[in-house]
Amino acid sequence: MSAPVRIDTPHGLAHAHVHLADSPRAALVLGHGAGGGVGARDLVAVTEVALAEAVSVALVEQPYLVAGRRAPAPPGQLDTAWTAVVEQLRGAELEGLPLIVGGRSLGARVACRTAAATQAIAVLCLAFPVHPPGRPEKSRLEEIDAVTLPTLVVQGESDPFGVPPPGPNREVAQVAGDHGLKKDLDAVGAAVEAWLRRVAA
Repeated sequence: MSAPVRIDTPHGLAHAHVHLADSPRAALVLGHGAGGGVGARDLVAVTEVALAEAVSVALVEQPYLVAGRRAPAPPGQLDTAWTAVVEQLRGAELEGLPLIVGGRSLGARVACRTAAATQAIAVLCLAFPVHPPGRPEKSRLEEIDAVTLPTLVVQGESDPFGVPPPGPNREVAQVAGDHGLKKDLDAVGAAVEAWLRRVAA
């Protein structure tokens, strides 16, 4: 992986691993899960698919991860840091490109909450955690329901965090496997590829 772009945020240093497509027509900025990094297999698979579709990709490491902490920062700090990273990328490496935001699990939640602030054109959610395992009453659906942009959710059929329903602007692609989305990476890539061809046209 190439050396990351170092970006100062109000909550510490973030990293963005930028992969530029040839003659890009859009850009995709993705965040990681709570306990994992940007090397997660689904994020890598989606990066490869996006580059093949002439969509540049930035994989963002939140400041808490860059600082070596395992526990995620509070939602407000995550959102502020993410917005600062996207703003800098929009003015430099990804300048002039329509922007799709997203991420896996925790990163998907951040992208949903900040979709309007980042001036995105669409949102990609990999394994959106609808509720904590075994706690369906602790629903987080309001975060994704608030998104009015075209949204794709790729979710494992047996995800213990639940599966969000389709919505007016939301497609849900269920694939074999659980929250890790590792069982059928080809299906993950295929779902994202077809969606990108529409939203990044």
